[in-house]
Parts: sequence; structure tokens; C-alpha cells
Amino acid sequence: MQRPTLALLGAALLLAACTRSQGPIEIGLAGPFGEPRGVAMRNGAQLAVDQINAQGGVRGRRIRLRIADDSASDDAAVRVAQALYDDPHVAAVVGHLTSGASLAAAQVYGSGAHPLVMISPSASTPNLSGVSPYVFRVCPSDVSYGAALARFARQALSARRAGVIFIDNDYGRGVRDAFTAAFSRLSGHVIEADPYVAGTASFEPYLARMRAAGVDVLLLAAERPGGELGLRQLRTLGLHWPVLGGDALSGIEAMGPLADGVHIPAAYLPDRADDRNAAFVEAYERAHPGERPDHRAAGAYDAVNLLARAIAAGGDDREAIRAYLTRVGHGGPAFDGVTGTVAFDSSGDVPAKAVVIGVVRDGRLVSEAGR
Repeated sequence: MQRPTLALLGAALLLAACTRSQGPIEIGLAGPFGEPRGVAMRNGAQLAVDQINAQGGVRGRRIRLRIADDSASDDAAVRVAQALYDDPHVAAVVGHLTSGASLAAAQVYGSGAHPLVMISPSASTPNLSGVSPYVFRVCPSDVSYGAALARFARQALSARRAGVIFIDNDYGRGVRDAFTAAFSRLSGHVIEADPYVAGTASFEPYLARMRAAGVDVLLLAAERPGGELGLRQLRTLGLHWPVLGGDALSGIEAMGPLADGVHIPAAYLPDRADDRNAAFVEAYERAHPGERPDHRAAGAYDAVNLLARAIAAGGDDREAIRAYLTRVGHGGPAFDGVTGTVAFDSSGDVPAKAVVIGVVRDGRLVSEAGR
């Protein structure tokens, strides 16, 4: 999509500012909504919007989500970002969900005369850090997740020789690199690290080599389809290694007994023990019977509430929103959300956010007891 001239866009923004004061405040929501992970994100964001509107909205105006599906595709993310950027009614964006889409979209949101803030609930690639002053995220990066997995492998599992299967994209490479570096610092050794792409039919050659090499723990730095393939083939080959996964494996608990025992790092688990989270989980389960929120739902919920706070403080001007966010925990008060305390550094990251290790038990991802 071709960007309009600066004069035209400026005029459009001025007209929008004059005409939208009585209308809803529009927040873009960008993610892969044809997939379960995107549905969870949308559910969490919509719950926040519904609660805010039920309490009178922000500055007397309702919030409305402008939902845009990026299919977790870099190319689609650029098109979605351009459309949201070009719409003067969109005050900010919650998204994108995946690392590659977030990196692609960030280049659009942060350019031009009227940049647009983006807050990702779950994009964890280290490459997103500082990519634009208009990009923030409420989740830790893979540097934190990888280090937590490495510590757990060495200290809790006493593992010394790891195998890694990773999806060959920004997310998978980020988890692989962070885990490998931290595991090596702890005197562990990654014996083999093998890439795969979406649509790969078998990991058996990788697993056979790892068995011959004597690995004692397996990291699946995979998205959910790859994680499911890996777990099925471990069973087929009779391999019983402890399995670790990146945060993208959240949801794999739906596989049932086959996923039991898989350990996954998270900045959020629904059994987090505080009153704010208990109320969120109760509201989410009431809105979506039989479902529990994951880190994507919780992150989107926090992102919407954080944007509502920014708009309440300074209005829905794009630059005012960015200025508010830069001070969250960095010259101004931090934001206490259901995922924990959000305090941005100068790169838009949350480096102090704690990472916990969850384990799949009886179809649920829960905190690892005693760890």
C-alpha cells in the first residue's frame, strides 16, 4: 500500500482529531486470529475493552478494537501495519503476536510523520529490543526465557548434554541462541541443534542422531505444530528425555497425556497467586467457559489496560501515548498488571519481569511446584 503524502496524512489526522472527540477510541489489534494463539490474544484484549467500557470508558468515550489479521506472516503484517498507520482514528496498536510479524510491522509503525505505538503481548525475539522508540512489549525476551530454561536443565534436571530442534525463524533462532549461551555458561553442552521449517514431516533423523550422541534433555524451540510432531515422534522412537519448550508451546497441553511433563517458561501462568490475576482468570473463564487464559491473553489484557491508562492521562494523541509509555517504570510509576509489574527500559523491554517454569500436568500448564 502506498503511503499518502505527508500533507494529506496531516490533514486527515487534524480532521480526525476534530471529529472523533465524541466517538470511540480505536485501538488496533493485530495477530493471527485464525489460530488458537491469536484467538486467545483477541479474547484477552476484548475482555479488557468490555470491562473498561462497562466502567464508563476512558474520558467518557468507549474503546473499540480495530481487529486486523496478519496470519503470522511478515508480508501480511506489513500490509496490516500500513492500514492501521494510515487510519488517523487508530490511536495505538496491541500486537503483533509473533516475533517475525512484529519485526516487520515495527518498521511501518515507527516511520513517517505520525508514528504509531505498538505494544506486543508476546513477541520475544531479542531483535525487537530498541528497534523503534514506538515499539514496546509486556513480555520478556528470549534472552530471559533461554536463560531460565538453561538453569532449569542444569540445576533441576542435572542435564549436561542437550539437543535442540528449532523452527528456522526469528523466534526459534532466538530461543536456540539464548539457551545455548546460558547452558554453556553453566558447563552444559549443546550436542546438536537442528532447524526445521513449517511443513517438515519428520524429526526422526535428528532424534536418531541425538540418541546416538547421548543427549539427556531435548529443547523444542518450536511453535505448536512442531512441538506436537516432536512429542509424537519421541514416543514412536521410545525416547524418554525430559522435554523443554519455548513459550510458543503454550497450548500444547491440549495434546493430553502425550504432553505431560513438558516444561515451558512463562512470564505468566493462570495459577499466579494474586487477587488481580484471580479476578482476571475468573472473568475470562466466565466469558469463555472451559478455557483458561494463557500468556498471550493475559499480555493483551495488560496491553489494553496500559493503553487506557495512557489515554486517560494524556488523551488519544499518538505522540502523547508514546510519551506516557516511555515513563512507565522509567521516570514514572510502573504498571501492575495480571502478568506482573510492567516497567519499560529505554528499549521498550521489561527486563525485570520474572520468568517462571511451568509444567504440563493433566492437560494444564501449571507452576512447577518447589522450583
